[in-house]
Amino acid sequence: MSTTAYTPTRAWWKSAVVYQLYPSSFLDSNGDGIGDLPGITSKLDYLKELGVDVLWMSPIYCSPQADMGYDISDYRNIDPRFGTLEDYDHLVKGAHERGMKVMMDLVVNHTSDEHAWFEESRSSKDNSKRDWYIWRNPRFDEDGHMMPPNNWRSVFQGSAWDYDEKTEQYYLHLYVSKQPDLNWDNSDVRDAVWEVMRFWIGRGCDGFRMDVINLVSKVEGLPDAPVSDRSQFFQHASSLYANGPRVHQYLQQMNKEVLSKHDLITVGETPFTHDDSVLAEYVLPDNKELNMVFQFEIMDLDSPPEAPLLYRPWKLTELKGIINKWQTYKRESGFWNAVFIENHDHARSVSRFGNDTDAWRTRSAQVLAMLEIAQGGTMYVYQGQEIGIRNFPRSWGVEEYKDVASINYWEMIKAQRAKSTSSPNFGPDMSDLLDSFQKKARDHARTPMQWDASPHAGFTRSPNGPWMRANDDYPTWNVAAQRADSDSVLGFWRRAIRTRKEWEGVLVYGDFELLLPEHERVFGVVRKGGDGEVAVVLLNFGEEEVDVKIEKHEVCGTLDGYELVLGNYDDAPKGLEGEVKLKGWEGRVYVRAAAVRN
Repeated sequence: MSTTAYTPTRAWWKSAVVYQLYPSSFLDSNGDGIGDLPGITSKLDYLKELGVDVLWMSPIYCSPQADMGYDISDYRNIDPRFGTLEDYDHLVKGAHERGMKVMMDLVVNHTSDEHAWFEESRSSKDNSKRDWYIWRNPRFDEDGHMMPPNNWRSVFQGSAWDYDEKTEQYYLHLYVSKQPDLNWDNSDVRDAVWEVMRFWIGRGCDGFRMDVINLVSKVEGLPDAPVSDRSQFFQHASSLYANGPRVHQYLQQMNKEVLSKHDLITVGETPFTHDDSVLAEYVLPDNKELNMVFQFEIMDLDSPPEAPLLYRPWKLTELKGIINKWQTYKRESGFWNAVFIENHDHARSVSRFGNDTDAWRTRSAQVLAMLEIAQGGTMYVYQGQEIGIRNFPRSWGVEEYKDVASINYWEMIKAQRAKSTSSPNFGPDMSDLLDSFQKKARDHARTPMQWDASPHAGFTRSPNGPWMRANDDYPTWNVAAQRADSDSVLGFWRRAIRTRKEWEGVLVYGDFELLLPEHERVFGVVRKGGDGEVAVVLLNFGEEEVDVKIEKHEVCGTLDGYELVLGNYDDAPKGLEGEVKLKGWEGRVYVRAAAVRN
């Protein structure tokens, strides 16, 4: 059987390992309880040792922190809690000296309401920046009561509109009220965004992660959303503001004016969208927009529709179906994947998709590392993922949750239940919501990085402690404890990244074919490189041993010639056999360096 495979065009950003930093929680260098840029700079050697090629920082711009820095008040300066522009320059210089690049978080669907642009815009209807944001007159119901311009619900609950008393109009905010949406239909706004991008490129930035970039064009006229929840007036409206009518026009203009003039890495965040044909338009090279996008179909796997903070059970076959869909979609046309399973907006992967009990945490975190390198595309690792940080325990009360999404959702459900509770003196029972929060809240991704066993996990020396409590298990589960242990999660991640780079031709660029697609315990895949290399990856997603049979045709011919290049059990067979017994949470990556044909 032929092993000929399609080989995509190569680029530095395609084979890169990107490490996402959440600056507030990475390392505090000055003892104020908040992570900062000098803290990041002090750990550049650690990141280089891990195998990182690109550092992506969540927003570090000036911000009132209504949404952890995603509400920006000054695009051209560093928030004092993180440092200064000089600190940024020093970080970029240190990264570049070590052969690493730096990617900024570009948040331009909205600003802070404290940004100078918005302060001007809301000052009067005649201001030159009035049309930089989306303002609309109120409407009135049949009884004459003033109503928002439409029934859109914000992502973080409630109306997507806030009323401005001074100018007697509403402004649109798809997120919190302190995050007014920019009006991208105004060419002056787009020109201002291009200037922001040029500013950071001029200071050494090597690329951009673009926050909710598929939301910058809204449906003309901003009509009411269809009623999907009759219990509420405000409705989910993403169908009217995601992937809007002019989004590709605007991104093509961005590419022409800025991106095409530099060799950058670009990735767009594209929520509310699982349709491959819709997302492909952002990525296909002929369209001249972005390198790749984050699609969230895996991240939405364990949630009911439109309820990301609630939990639903999932099946391995569902996960395999999603991965197969994106790994095989329009490869010959140049579609490129962003491979990730954890970030700042989602709970920890070992708690969601692995087994975070003490008995299986290490093995399952290692299996998830192999799940990432088993996929073609640019690979992303979130801070702490490389040591298997897990969700904080259920015993933590709601007061430990800091995220605006968690707090707003809690208050909304509490208010709804209070109206119907039979015991008003005791308040509604919220224990089920805490159960879901323990599995799904974004807060779990934001606990301090666990560096060592010293107070507060070595994150800060502040006498008042860190801005957010460190996970209880840090005295035994930390970087220092794992650094010298090759069998730890950290040691395994280093090997996994080295393996991915050593076998780049097949693991990064190779074709993708599922093995055992209907098996509910084993994730299996064959990767075929254009140079004749073949990789077979077998992962057991469970505690019990499992036997699987590998048919010859499924691995492109004879089983001879395969070598075990990565595994998380020392006694795994070094060659690939027709019948394979996988131990609990065992993973193996076999590679055949030269094709052997029938």
